[in-house]
Amino acid sequence: MQSGQQSGSHLHSSFRDIDSWIFDLDNTLYPRHVDLFAQMEVKMNEFVSNLLGLTIEDASHLRHSYYKQYGTTLRGLMIEHHIEPDVFLEYVHDIDHSVVKPDPLLAAALRALPGKCYIYTNGTQDHARKVSERLGITGYFDDVFDIVWAGLDPKPNRAPYEQLLAQTGIKPQRAAMFEDLARNLLVPAEMGMNCVLIVPDQMGAVFQGRWDAEGMDAPHVNHVTDNLGQFLSDVLHALGVHLPDCPTSTANMASPTNPAS
Repeated sequence: MQSGQQSGSHLHSSFRDIDSWIFDLDNTLYPRHVDLFAQMEVKMNEFVSNLLGLTIEDASHLRHSYYKQYGTTLRGLMIEHHIEPDVFLEYVHDIDHSVVKPDPLLAAALRALPGKCYIYTNGTQDHARKVSERLGITGYFDDVFDIVWAGLDPKPNRAPYEQLLAQTGIKPQRAAMFEDLARNLLVPAEMGMNCVLIVPDQMGAVFQGRWDAEGMDAPHVNHVTDNLGQFLSDVLHALGVHLPDCPTSTANMASPTNPAS
């Protein structure tokens, strides 16, 4: 379902009370076809291969099994092989961010959203900063919460979501969560958040038979869109909020209090 297929009255009733907007980072704030994760997959496979003396193919199979079992490759490596997380995170996120292009429509929409905006990612804060700079949305978030802040406990586990609410004072009934993985929306939905799933263009061809696609039609997914900037623009229009001219931001992104750093 694209954003344009959702009526203004439905969007108004669904988002009129929202004052906290929580965004995943990868494949959410930028479209999936940018495929930064393909670069990170190469780096993760290399890391696992070098760590355990495996072929790249065997390292890839092991990494995927850890991802499914533990939520992230990192958590699997920590539990099974007791690695130091900082070394892994630095290596995996040392990628080419230049493929991410500015998104003026998204920037304008984020600027106009009523209330506060947050990034909550299983990646790192430095990765979030680099992506946001490339998109042109730096400075439009009140805080950024990353995997280190979460004590390396990834989505979809419940504890970091509870930590997020406790630290920010977000009222889940007045919050919207934007994610590219349906399973990461289950806990927010149980808490009472309005859940939006971001899917790629040509969704069927991209997701056919993939584990990532499980739950896309689940009851806890309230909205589905393949264009985040346009969806937010439609929401703002339904709320009667004027969308400003597309700005260029030079502000610094906020940094959260990080007890795990």
